[in-house]
Amino acid sequence: MGKRTSEAVVPLDEEREVRVITLEHGEHHDATLYRFDKGTYLQFEPGPSLLGKKVTLYTNYVPADGAEGKEQEFVRTQYYTLEWRACERGRAGAALGTVVLVTDDDMCCELRLSRAGSFHYYFVYDGPERGGPQGSGWFGVAPALPMPLDGVMCQTVLTKCLGPLPRWRNTLRVAHEAGYNMIHFTPIQELGESGSSYSLAEQLRVDPRYADPAAGRPPTYEDVEKVVSQMRNEWKMLSICDVVLNHTANETPWLAKHPEATYNCAGCPHLRPAAMLDACLARVTADTAAGALPGVPRRVTTYEQIQAIRQILESERVPALRLHEMFTCDVDVTVQKFYQLVSNKLPSGNAESAPLRLITDPQRRRLAATVDMDLALRKYNVYRAGCHDEQSRVQACCAELRAALLSLNAAAAAEVEGHLRAAIDNCVAGMMYFRLQEDGPKVEEVSETHPLVPRYFIYPGDMTASPEEVEAVVYGEVGRAVAAHNGWVMGADPLADFAAPDQGGRVYLRRELIAWGDSVKLRYGSKPEDSPFLWAHMREYVRRTAAVFDGVRLDNCHSTPLHVAEYMLDNARAVRPELYVVAELFTNSDHVDNVFVNRLGITALIREAQSAWDAHEQGRLVHRFGGRPVGSFLLPSRRAAVPSVARALFMDLTHDNPSPLSKRTVFDILPTAALTAVAACATGSTRGYDELVPHHIHVVDENRLYAEWDESGAGGEGRVCEQDGIMAARRALNRLHVELAATGYSEVYVDQMDPDVVAVTRHNPTTRKSVILVAYTAFSAPDPAYPGRALKPLTFEGQLEEIILEAVLLHKDYKSTGCALVPASIGELGTRYIGGLSAYETRVCRGVPLPQSRVFAAARAGGARTELDWRAVLPGTVVAVRVAPMPEQAEAISTIRETVVALDADRDALTAALAPLRLDEFSTLLYMCDGEEGARGGGMYAVPAHGPLVYAGLQGVISLLDTVAPADDLGHPLCDNLRAGDWLIEYTWKRIEDDARLSPVAARYRAALLPVTRLPRYLVPAYFELVVRALYAAVSRRAVALLSPTTRVRQALALTSVQLAGVVPGAPLPPPSPALPPPASAPSLSAGLPHFATGYMRCWGRDTFIALRGMFILTGRYEDAKNHILGFGACLRHGLIPNLLDGGRNARFNCRDAVWWWLLSIKQYCTEVPDGYSILSAPVSRIFPRDDSEPQPPGAADQLLHDVMQEALDAHFQGRLFRERRAGPQIDAHMTDRGFTVQVGIDPDTGFPFGGNDANCGTWMDKMGSSERAGNRGRPATPRDGSAVELVALAHAAAAWLAAAHAAGRYPHAGLTRLHPDGAVTAWTFAQWADRLRRAFERLFWVPAAPGAADLRPDLVHRRAIYKDSHGASQPWADYQLRCNFVVAMAVSPDLFDPKHAWLALDNVEKLLLGPLGLKTLDPADWAYRGDYDNSNDSTDATVAHGFNYHQGPEWVWPLGFYVRARLAFAPANGQSAKAIAAGYATLAAAVRELRTSPWRGLPELTNASGAYCRDSCRTQAWSSATALEALVDLAAARRARSLAD
Repeated sequence: MGKRTSEAVVPLDEEREVRVITLEHGEHHDATLYRFDKGTYLQFEPGPSLLGKKVTLYTNYVPADGAEGKEQEFVRTQYYTLEWRACERGRAGAALGTVVLVTDDDMCCELRLSRAGSFHYYFVYDGPERGGPQGSGWFGVAPALPMPLDGVMCQTVLTKCLGPLPRWRNTLRVAHEAGYNMIHFTPIQELGESGSSYSLAEQLRVDPRYADPAAGRPPTYEDVEKVVSQMRNEWKMLSICDVVLNHTANETPWLAKHPEATYNCAGCPHLRPAAMLDACLARVTADTAAGALPGVPRRVTTYEQIQAIRQILESERVPALRLHEMFTCDVDVTVQKFYQLVSNKLPSGNAESAPLRLITDPQRRRLAATVDMDLALRKYNVYRAGCHDEQSRVQACCAELRAALLSLNAAAAAEVEGHLRAAIDNCVAGMMYFRLQEDGPKVEEVSETHPLVPRYFIYPGDMTASPEEVEAVVYGEVGRAVAAHNGWVMGADPLADFAAPDQGGRVYLRRELIAWGDSVKLRYGSKPEDSPFLWAHMREYVRRTAAVFDGVRLDNCHSTPLHVAEYMLDNARAVRPELYVVAELFTNSDHVDNVFVNRLGITALIREAQSAWDAHEQGRLVHRFGGRPVGSFLLPSRRAAVPSVARALFMDLTHDNPSPLSKRTVFDILPTAALTAVAACATGSTRGYDELVPHHIHVVDENRLYAEWDESGAGGEGRVCEQDGIMAARRALNRLHVELAATGYSEVYVDQMDPDVVAVTRHNPTTRKSVILVAYTAFSAPDPAYPGRALKPLTFEGQLEEIILEAVLLHKDYKSTGCALVPASIGELGTRYIGGLSAYETRVCRGVPLPQSRVFAAARAGGARTELDWRAVLPGTVVAVRVAPMPEQAEAISTIRETVVALDADRDALTAALAPLRLDEFSTLLYMCDGEEGARGGGMYAVPAHGPLVYAGLQGVISLLDTVAPADDLGHPLCDNLRAGDWLIEYTWKRIEDDARLSPVAARYRAALLPVTRLPRYLVPAYFELVVRALYAAVSRRAVALLSPTTRVRQALALTSVQLAGVVPGAPLPPPSPALPPPASAPSLSAGLPHFATGYMRCWGRDTFIALRGMFILTGRYEDAKNHILGFGACLRHGLIPNLLDGGRNARFNCRDAVWWWLLSIKQYCTEVPDGYSILSAPVSRIFPRDDSEPQPPGAADQLLHDVMQEALDAHFQGRLFRERRAGPQIDAHMTDRGFTVQVGIDPDTGFPFGGNDANCGTWMDKMGSSERAGNRGRPATPRDGSAVELVALAHAAAAWLAAAHAAGRYPHAGLTRLHPDGAVTAWTFAQWADRLRRAFERLFWVPAAPGAADLRPDLVHRRAIYKDSHGASQPWADYQLRCNFVVAMAVSPDLFDPKHAWLALDNVEKLLLGPLGLKTLDPADWAYRGDYDNSNDSTDATVAHGFNYHQGPEWVWPLGFYVRARLAFAPANGQSAKAIAAGYATLAAAVRELRTSPWRGLPELTNASGAYCRDSCRTQAWSSATALEALVDLAAARRARSLAD
């Protein structure tokens, strides 16, 4: 089973191959390769960073073919706008337009890829951020060939060695008979005088040497096409041919007419110094050849002679050129010009500080460099102390300039001298290599044919003339004919043109070029208009080549200007759309390689096995250049596009390199051929390799002919038959290669069995069969009489199906001599034909029965494993076997496939098992962190060498698999553990099988996973992932179906309510009144995981009710919302809701804010839940009917909810001052005694709720110091006593709502009452209270943008245009701290705020507090700001010890949703609705990313400064997810409202 669908994809019978590229802001993937096959659907999805952006996507891929199925012309610079569509279950649906506001990731643009090539895309924003592309990339579509791309087997031939055209067919038949399916021809065009296959004299003419003598005319492209077509039609062989774009032969006739096409000294004067140096070196060669160079003979054979040449160059010849003058200025002339200007210009007040620099003369004339005279005047024409008249001042100015110019000249001369020293060093190094080094050619003669150094320029006339005569030519009109040769530069930037003016000619001047002296470098310029003839001529050349051949090889690709290659290949594809393009790049950089592949649409890069230095490296190359690992994870048909490496054309030998016999032994020819053939990529060789040609068939020097195919098998000079070399083995290997590619053996495993033996497994992920090829390499020569050795047994899981082939190369006389491994003896080369070694034969056996094997002695089966024992094996041996699964394994795979299909379609019995389950039971199936699972009596699964999973439920292993599977990280400890045993598989069902309601689910888990245990162990990770993901998808789908949200992000947030609300032993809600129907279950809401999972720490009052709307109401979990409202209401005491619930009976009442959040949640329930107001009449079973009551049993003191609410409000209006029960270390180990005193009340003047003191902290910013060492123990970091801003807003929200509810007859109480000690009563209606709050709020909380009479304490103002954090704090400065709390107040009660003031304050929040994932809890400019929270800090710094700065700067996530909602609330009044909506989505971008990528699949409690990870934070927090969901719901409502208004 090779492919699968996911829950988001259509069923298997409707599969489409879909790849998804996720667009992210600022990501430009110029060097990222995305490779696709034709027929693939490519979807572009917006990533989280695009939330809130209006995005338009462009591509130069033609989205639709023309009429009648004709493809439209591809124009690289023509871009098309793609349409965004809704994306459901992997399908592009309803059109949304070409410009969309990204609000979720459930949209995409889709292309069906039907055109081969490389294509670019980019996206822009519509809005104030518009500008250039905000993100971009490339995608490549492979050409469709008659064979799979990885099944290509290409042989290179030097076309000039084929001879006349009538001879080609029988000569090329050698490749056909050897099983190749592609021929690579070197250029067929007319060659230059050097005879080099790559020095073309005329690109539009076929070389005359191919002429048919009987035809009596020159050969044509059409003649070549006939031969190529016959190959294609009769032999099913494709062909490719080189195109040479960046140089032409020196003899090219059109050069004289079009010198602008070259880098010549007239058009490129920056090369003139290098040309002068080149002529100088040519004179040294001429003088040496003539015996006129002192101390140097005509034949250079010693180190001392080369050093003598160096000395002459350094001391005489090069200095005599005075090349530095071409980079320096004439000091006298420049100073005189300056003098004339200074004499007529007033001096500057202050000297310019910018440095003066020489400006090199573009024409490189002597002493013609200049300076910026305006800058010189500003710098040196200044008043000068001590100069008492103008003349002396001017002279002083000139003197200073002269000194500066002399210094600049000296620096320029030193730089030139450095270049010339490098040039001489490079010349000497070249002479040492060519004339002395052991690995060089050791040429002794010095002549024009063998110069001391290669020429860099062609030169009209005598290059050995005097320097003055040469300079006259170089600088004169004839300089157009002094043109630079091409070549390559070691380590150069391949994206830069080394001959271009911006490079200054340094490569030529420093003699860093390895020059090709037979070719001139071509100069295209940046566009066709720069050299019209050259572009048109080469375009015609490329088009003619593409018309004949199936593909092209880009010669010297790394030095070909990218824009030129793009243009030419676009023209080639216009002629042949399925063009196969290969190239050899010497960039030494995968990054740069990828740029070339993307820009040019290269199908494959040439790689060579001969680069390996031992068997291990050769095996590594086989692994690197193709195939996924054996046992890879099964891929869904719709999946993310994964960056890949460039495809390879993996050659055992390229035509640029010498025979392998010069590096290795003849007995390694066959193993290397076999290892290359078994690679999961295109492979190839060079003509002569299979025939055992022992020398380099050189692209320049070779003039002999290849041998022709001998049908008779007799052989002889100029003939080749199957018995020659490794021909028979090559045919078998090539057939195997194409079979593996065509039948889907796409996975690879390379095993280094020992230092000389490599085993390569090719595996079919559909049939689960494998082919294992073992090659015994021979990098070094074995003893000729070596008898071979037995290798360690070949062990595999499965059964042996066949021995495909056995092959070994032997010396022909081995039977008589007993020496099979006699080393090669290279004799005289043939004069007419290229021939190979004839002293060897290849023994090849195919389809070998095991008893007849010469390689294997026996097979042993043990369970699911098979071992093959070896006979004595010789170096050079190759064997390939096919392995099939055992019958029971094949049956298990079939069962798994059926199960997964049924699960994906909800046809499995699991669907029925899930149907009756409640959401809290899905919490058990999907989640349960360590503490929760432990409370259930279970434990977490710990992966050895990795650690415990984050959840015991399916999400735990899925989160890990989401990182392991896409990367095929089969070496991950999780995969090791799965291969080692079935523990995790069994854990998956055993943890729930004892739960009566979950046992049917456990049974289905077991049935689905048991077949995985019967598979070969190397397949267990892949099939475990397949099955467990299908189970996860089915369970998640059912859970989502029980929730309300629709969009993908909102669904993911809604699932956090399942994650965080569960039934956990030891952490129940208080029991409901017996008067209510008993709930089916009563899950409790965790504040966050993993820290608040169990026991008394699980349920927090404020956390619960801040999160209740998002966790329960917006997700449709109304019963759970009601249970929490009533459960916490049952605990009411002192007018407060508990801070820590602890089941209710042990609740702690030390927070002032929870009751206000509780009241807000009741309001939300009443106004948003169907029949929500009925909750007000629900009975609440009071645990503490009076403040001093002992805990009461359920039903003993029932009270209607509206009465409980009223008691809380009246208690605040009356005021409460009490000491916590059990005050002391038993409930808080750190608080001081005064901190246990709690006070709450409502201010009679303002209506503000108030309370607390400086020894406790009654709001959410509740960090109590605990470090004795630092001295902060018992000290609250943020008391926030007085009237906290969000509590005032919550009170107003409650008052305004209750006023309306009472007026509507839905709430029986009219307002608040306070009984005074004298019996007097004060009463406020809710409307009066709300009005009092509203009238006081702006006056007491707003800090005006400018100082004025409204400032209450101007001495404490640190920031303006903000709202204070509190009013009436015991530490008055704390009121004025900029914190994030007023944004909460704005969202819950916007009517309190002046909209204009609110917008200014929110701007300050955005500027000062907004982080990537949350809001800073304190102004970064505040003295107390400490942005990084570390609860384990045990320093003596009281501000951070034991995490004292918990709320003093770290960025908390939950206020972020309130910030977005606050923006929405005040946007209409400020005319900013559209901006606020877009910015709201953008603000949530990081949260969405975190939600998608966190293994906890939730939003954290907080981050450190700038969004940095905080290790002490809960990884998923209820209020963080809940408020984000609220923001998204409000954003959607705002969008709908705008649509209706429009």
